[in-house]
Amino acid sequence: MANWEFKMLIDGACPLCRREEMFLRRLDQGRGRLVFEDISDPGFDPARYGTTMEAVEGQIHGVLPNGRLIQGMAVLRRAFDTVGHGWLTAPTNWPILKPIADAGYRWFARNRHR
Repeated sequence: MANWEFKMLIDGACPLCRREEMFLRRLDQGRGRLVFEDISDPGFDPARYGTTMEAVEGQIHGVLPNGRLIQGMAVLRRAFDTVGHGWLTAPTNWPILKPIADAGYRWFARNRHR
C-alpha cells in the first residue's frame, strides 16, 4: 500500500496484538490508511527503521509517512485517529488520564506474553 497514513509494527506472536490488528483493519474498512508490519516475521529488519529488535519487542512502534517512529500509547492513539475512531482513545490523552494510560500500556507491553 503506497498511500498509507500510518504503519503499526505489530507482534504477530502476541494473540492480543493480532486481535487489535484485526479490529483496526475492520475500522479502516479496506481503505489502506493504516497498514501493519509483523515484527515476528523472520524477514523483519528493525534497522530499516533505525531501531533494534529489543526496542520493537519492548513496546509497540508506529511509523509515520516521513519515516519517524513513535512508540507506546501514542501509536494506539494515532492508529485510532487514522481510521477515524480517535474518540475511542481520546480520553487516554487527557492530562489526568494520560500518565495512567501510558503506565498501563507499559505494564501490558512487559507482560503480554504471559
